[in-house]
Amino acid sequence: MYARSTTFHGDPHRIDDALAYLRDRAMPALMGMDGFVGLSMLADRGSGRVIITSSFEDHAALQRSASEMRGIRARTADVLQSPQALQEWQIALMHRERSAPDGARARLTWCRTDPDRLDPLLDAYGESIVPRLTQLPGFCSVSVLADPVEGRSVTAVTFTDDDALEQATARLAPLLAELGRQHAGEVTDEATFDLVLAHLRVPETV
Repeated sequence: MYARSTTFHGDPHRIDDALAYLRDRAMPALMGMDGFVGLSMLADRGSGRVIITSSFEDHAALQRSASEMRGIRARTADVLQSPQALQEWQIALMHRERSAPDGARARLTWCRTDPDRLDPLLDAYGESIVPRLTQLPGFCSVSVLADPVEGRSVTAVTFTDDDALEQATARLAPLLAELGRQHAGEVTDEATFDLVLAHLRVPETV
């Protein structure tokens, strides 16, 4: 499975307008697209940073969607009054324990390592971290997107609310640091977002 994410740094006051456009105009078009399996929108209402991710069942479906998605990105950029930064990924891991409620919060962590070390790093994350996540109060889902050529990945962990997310982050921090040391992984960015739209049919990988 594959995904395309677009990052915007726009006007925080226009986030709800962008959400309305995606939900009411873009989603109906995407639902009829062959191979489409999901759309999510993450928003930081303080900074105006928004990440929209569309998911597809294979690379061919991702490519077929290029023209339609280009128009959706352009309209979203207009609404947010923002430039856009595009990235394509493989969906390396997806586990959903429960649907995210209103008010759910997601913690994203971007990492980089040697491309040859990426698969072992992701395998170790799936084996050692994901089982622990599922035992934590408020856990909803975890997904990992990967760029095997560049050795980059981004992990999104979603919890029901801020308190649950902060407790989980503190509890898992030592394990994640040790995992990074073992596999020469470098954290390049971290950020917390509201999960404002989650229409996901991506199947489980664990």
